Amino acid sequence: MKKLIFIVMCCMSMFVLVQAQQAMSDKNFKSTEVLPNNKVAFRIYAPEANNVKLVADGIWDKVEFKKDKDGVWEGIYSNVQKGAYHYHFVVDGVNVYDPMASSSQETKALLLVGNGHDFFGMRKDIPHGAMSQRYYFSNTLNKTRRVHIWTPAGFEKSKEKLPVLYLIHGGGGTDMAWSTIGCAGNIFDNLLAEGKIEPMIVVMPNGTIETEHILDRVPLFKKDFMNDLVPFIEENYPTYADAKHRAIMGLSMGGLETLEVVTNHPDEFSYIGVLSSGWWLSDSWKAKRGTVDDKQARLDQLKKVSKVFKQSVELLYFTQGGKEDLAYDNGMETLDLFKEAGITYKYSERPGGHSWLVWRKDLRDISQLLFK
Repeated sequence: MKKLIFIVMCCMSMFVLVQAQQAMSDKNFKSTEVLPNNKVAFRIYAPEANNVKLVADGIWDKVEFKKDKDGVWEGIYSNVQKGAYHYHFVVDGVNVYDPMASSSQETKALLLVGNGHDFFGMRKDIPHGAMSQRYYFSNTLNKTRRVHIWTPAGFEKSKEKLPVLYLIHGGGGTDMAWSTIGCAGNIFDNLLAEGKIEPMIVVMPNGTIETEHILDRVPLFKKDFMNDLVPFIEENYPTYADAKHRAIMGLSMGGLETLEVVTNHPDEFSYIGVLSSGWWLSDSWKAKRGTVDDKQARLDQLKKVSKVFKQSVELLYFTQGGKEDLAYDNGMETLDLFKEAGITYKYSERPGGHSWLVWRKDLRDISQLLFK
């Protein structure tokens, strides 16, 4: 019993530390910082801790930490050689993996609950495609960006051109989201083996671009997406380069990015999915978040492109996770704008709120309508 209590207390302590670290992110807190003269600073916010140590590939264990008046522990290591290093903190005997590190968000434990035959599970008796990581240079952002790409089983030996689905995650995620918690690879493997989808390439870009104002990142994503990512895919993969063989789908923030792309490039994608999303139009959103779109500007843009949109788009599909979905009000007002602009669409909702429980099913259902 004492051992169990200790484990529970340790887990609670780690949870509190993670929450505290994330709160400190608003104060430009840096958990690691490369300093001049080959020095590195390590920091962790742990005001109630009595002792902090560092474990890092066996070479930085002797870093001495001191706590400042704000509860931040800092240790400085000198004579650091260029390279890549693993590290974690030990806070009062508990291993703590730096929650401020970008890599920590990509190494979260993932639990699959099912019977092995679920639509999102990895089945043993079917061919499996490949989930790869690729890197492209974004002239828009002047940096190298990563993208995850699913290709169907047998793709490596095939010379056949394939259509492309661009699949975008939500706010706070990365290009890894759909391939991990979204179970996209398993979903496409299973559907293809069952003959329910057409063979396709699925491109999962990184929709997260840090800007001072959250709405500024949406047009920036559109520019990177159209000017840098799509050309990279079409230059490096055997794909068709026309609207009838392109689809785009995004959830939440990725839905906003999807809308930004298709309303500014109405003749580039014939299949569009917007999951748990919509322009930020509702009074309830403005009251809670203090951010709102220009409704008239959105409507004017839709009317401007409506003729081309109706000629080019074969499927425009909106979904919501029921009225409990935090994007519900905005989504409904967005649908009203499309209706007013004379643009038809499909709509469905299912209970589950703003969650992956909903979005995995949305992906399963909508992907079966693509490229038919």
